[in-house]
Amino acid sequence: MTLTELRYLVAVARELHFGRAAEACHVSQPTLSVAIKKLEEELDVKIFERGGNEVSVTALGQELVRQAQTVLEQAAAMREIAKRGRDPLAGPLRLGVIYTIGPYLLPQLVRQVIERTPQMPLMLQENFTVKLLEMLRTGELDCAILAEPFPDAGLALAPLYDEPFRIAVPASHPLAQRHSLSAEALKQETMLLLGNGHCFRDHVLEVCPEFARFASGAEGIQKSFEGSSLETIKHMVASGMGITVLPQLSVPREPQPHLRFLDFADDPPPSRRVVLAWRRSFTRYEAIAALRNAVVACELPGVRLLNT
Repeated sequence: MTLTELRYLVAVARELHFGRAAEACHVSQPTLSVAIKKLEEELDVKIFERGGNEVSVTALGQELVRQAQTVLEQAAAMREIAKRGRDPLAGPLRLGVIYTIGPYLLPQLVRQVIERTPQMPLMLQENFTVKLLEMLRTGELDCAILAEPFPDAGLALAPLYDEPFRIAVPASHPLAQRHSLSAEALKQETMLLLGNGHCFRDHVLEVCPEFARFASGAEGIQKSFEGSSLETIKHMVASGMGITVLPQLSVPREPQPHLRFLDFADDPPPSRRVVLAWRRSFTRYEAIAALRNAVVACELPGVRLLNT
């Protein structure tokens, strides 16, 4: 068997579709299918159950996929060890970022990395938390910037910053004259939230008790509309459809003619902790440290940087 065949194996197990797996591996589907068949014949086991367009992994296949992931990670570690001998910062760093952080942190972060470590370009992937965790586990990403809480995946974590939440209201709204509001004051309002899958939606429901309490009631969160991104939601607020809660870094620095941004009056105000996560087996420690230093060097108004 070859490392290439093992990569195909992991790809099919992840996608549960030969066509999509072939596309992800940048090969034709016949090439991938032949390689998988060869691997099954060599091991004399059935790894995948094929039925029409559906593919499932057999019980024994699950064990083989996990072992293949370990082998691929160890092979990658050998390459990284060799690189470290030359320059620990040499080569791309595969970084994942969740959707509600990427647009607001990456412009500055990329600039800092270019200035500080030009030999370490960032290969960026924006996605949902659950997908980034899976990509970390399978070795498709080296590290990821996530917001706690998220399922414990046995990863190494370094805190980056604590980011408070802000309230966005239309400029014409009666609440726009206030400087701050409590979560209690929001329960009668029509809330605009991100759709399911976005962790920030869950963070808002977890850290704002009033939102969670009225999630199944006849007011508050049930009278909500969903948007696909924070930028879309801000436009919806500006048009008068309701109010929303945003992370601090998504608040524009320049005044907005149709929006007002208020603080939470609660003590402490709702917030989220943003962390850098990576596999404990990842060997480029200097690259992780360089990335973290680049984040700390960014101008992030309103957040509390964490140096420990």
